[in-house]
Amino acid sequence: MQDKLNLMIPGPTPVPENVLSCMSKHPIGHRSGDFQKIVQRTTEQLKWLHQTTSDVLTITGSGTAAMEAGIVNTLSKGDRVICGDNGKFGERWIKVAKAYGLDVQVVKAVWGEPLDPNQFKRILEEDTNKTIKAVILTHSETSTGVINDLKAINNEVKNHEKAITIADCVTSLGACNIPMDEWGIDVIASGSQKGYMIPPGLSFVAMSKKAWEANEQSNLPKFYLDLKQYLKAANNNSNPYTPAINLYFALEASLTMMQKEGLNNIFNRHTRHQKATQEGIKAMGLNLFTNESFGSPAITAVKPENVDAENIRKTIKSDFDILLAGGQDHLKGKIFRIGHLGFVNDRDIISVISALESTLSKMGKLNTPIGQGIAKTIAVLNKE
Repeated sequence: MQDKLNLMIPGPTPVPENVLSCMSKHPIGHRSGDFQKIVQRTTEQLKWLHQTTSDVLTITGSGTAAMEAGIVNTLSKGDRVICGDNGKFGERWIKVAKAYGLDVQVVKAVWGEPLDPNQFKRILEEDTNKTIKAVILTHSETSTGVINDLKAINNEVKNHEKAITIADCVTSLGACNIPMDEWGIDVIASGSQKGYMIPPGLSFVAMSKKAWEANEQSNLPKFYLDLKQYLKAANNNSNPYTPAINLYFALEASLTMMQKEGLNNIFNRHTRHQKATQEGIKAMGLNLFTNESFGSPAITAVKPENVDAENIRKTIKSDFDILLAGGQDHLKGKIFRIGHLGFVNDRDIISVISALESTLSKMGKLNTPIGQGIAKTIAVLNKE
């Protein structure tokens, strides 16, 4: 059946019907008073979501644009930085940092394990001359389904006093609690196609006062991603360049939905769906790739035995029109990933676990009685 695809990947995520309807409106002038009102409202809503009184700026571009903006607006060529690397997106940070001539020291963990805050602590404490300018890391590493301890790592950065934290929160913002002001995070990058529940095309950079102070010393090249220009425009409820107008319509609608649900309810929903997915996976005899104690609320990675993970994905896509994410690089064919991020409800979780159990049974790879996995998932959902 056409047009029934259910996205259960870490992005893009499902989009609510009313958000799609808002996108279908005729564009308006991006220098008009009507559009300025939308910019003003969404800016305040973005601050609410980030739990900050600091600046949150909107860029027409992907989450990687926000990540790159975080670097080029706070650092200078040759600056010493620490990059956390425990997955595909940690590797991306390293590539961006090196592309701009930064002196990169890597704190590494094997894929499937979280970054160790004590490694950051040791390096930062040894830096008695305060030459480290930034600690750069991914909060929710979706390539493996790991959530890194951003709060603990950021505390070590604050103890250093000179360095700033630049965090990729692309798949954690809107899924778990990230109180920017309370934790004292300096730069947060995120993207529209994740917890924001709208299509790809917008990214967001939140900047603390300390980040703006670092900006005054930054000499890395920037033009389209020059956040000073975005701040100047935002102060006038505008954009420095032509924005994705219809995505702004969607953004306002989605953030209004999120405000109606409430932050705690949003976080609890993601945690509940994460647990229901994990427990259903285990009940049907499958292994979680990442220990559930540090699993991401956005995605669950599964490592099946004696069966190619890509075959599972292809069969579920063919039989049920449910799209799961595959493994990346050396994990291709070894794991698959179930997204439970953004506009996801109980029905979606029940559907994907049922489809997975049915698929394994069809392939002759289900090692537990059929129905055991979905029964556990429903029990968790009913209990929680």
